[in-house]
Amino acid sequence: MLIARGPQLYQYGWRMVPEQLIAGRTSRAIADSVEAAIEAGRLAESEPLPSVRGLAARLGVSPTTVAAAYRDLRLRGVVTSEAGRVTRVGVRPVSRAQQYGAVGPGVRDLSDGNPDPEMLPDVAAMLRRMELPRFLYGAPAVLPELAEIGLAQFADLPAVLRTNAGPLAVVGGAMDGVERVLAARARPNDRVAVEDPGYPGVLELVRSMGMVPVGVALDEDGPVPSSLASALAGGVVAFVVTPRAQNPTGAAVGPDRARDLRDVLYDHPDVIVIEDDHASLIAGAPHASVCAGRPSWAVVRTTSKVLGPDLRTGFLLADPRTARRVAERQLVGAGWVSHVLQHLVVRLWSDDDISTGMRLAADVYGARRRALLNGLAERGVAARGRSGLNVWVPVPHEVPVVQALQSRGWAVRAGEPHRMHSEPFVRITTATLSAADADRLATDVAAVLGRSQRTRLA
Repeated sequence: MLIARGPQLYQYGWRMVPEQLIAGRTSRAIADSVEAAIEAGRLAESEPLPSVRGLAARLGVSPTTVAAAYRDLRLRGVVTSEAGRVTRVGVRPVSRAQQYGAVGPGVRDLSDGNPDPEMLPDVAAMLRRMELPRFLYGAPAVLPELAEIGLAQFADLPAVLRTNAGPLAVVGGAMDGVERVLAARARPNDRVAVEDPGYPGVLELVRSMGMVPVGVALDEDGPVPSSLASALAGGVVAFVVTPRAQNPTGAAVGPDRARDLRDVLYDHPDVIVIEDDHASLIAGAPHASVCAGRPSWAVVRTTSKVLGPDLRTGFLLADPRTARRVAERQLVGAGWVSHVLQHLVVRLWSDDDISTGMRLAADVYGARRRALLNGLAERGVAARGRSGLNVWVPVPHEVPVVQALQSRGWAVRAGEPHRMHSEPFVRITTATLSAADADRLATDVAAVLGRSQRTRLA
């Protein structure tokens, strides 16, 4: 008899093991039963699945049939596995609302990672002033005016990259650019080096593409060279790195660290380095290239932090082979980023007042970030945030700290979605934080961490 207990099914009072949840005589039916069990909550994230031979024997099918089912699931990111290792249920992306819940009334939301809405241009007002031409099939994928703006954004790249790059691509934001490069240069089951802690979107993207993320440890200067060397020794094909405004730590790669990382990468010329420079215009730190001198590379930048996330417009510059593959795939898929959006970006970028605001934004965001860091330092709280919109605060346990700060009127983000093997922390977005608010928040963080530390030592 089956007994329902919450999302799990139990048989004779015991939780059903994975073998009992998987059925079917064809690879498609087996894959569908695994996915249905995951969707129903009967198979949990990272739970091991039966071996190919064991499941084949129970179902009375050939090992080839089960292997085909697992391969299909792996290609879609439903399960993960590596040669010689157990197959496990993958970590599935979920919506922000499902993961974190709504921020209650009277609570200041410092968890979302967004830029300050007050510092973004009035897109609606610009649209009312615009006269848009009719764009039809056959128009250039990238408006010449936008290409000029985009290329100017890469003027700080080393000359060796700019002179050996393929054509500029306009993509639907930074993550779209990263995805297109990974699709062009990697395959399912490939191992991809990612930052740990890092942006959850990158982790979810790599997994959903059927690839295996390999964590690279960070300090305030970015990826640690020895940790990258370990990842490379394990056979990664790509390395996704945030050169500045790293999310969640605010790390920024300086010239010395960039050189050290290039040295580590030197003996691995087939590894493509993808720089996710999403906050280039407001990072508050100069760009130091990890890509310089490499045969396979890509740099992605976006307008999201200065013009608004909903414009979904970014720029991608890459080596000629990667650029060609991205352009060809984009042409037969989406075709192009909307010319209406491209035209809007051109108009916004060309407006003198908006341009002035963009140039000032990095200084404003930097001052707000430093105000919180200084307040925390004065109260003896360790924190990090050299660039960007976020401050990283290590904590003994994430959930109690998040809950305690919420009771004091602050919503911050737990580090768990960002982490693979790194230590617990909370992330605080400082984009809208005034100096007075930063002082109050620092006091509350110090009080919460002091109580948390005493509880831990008791």
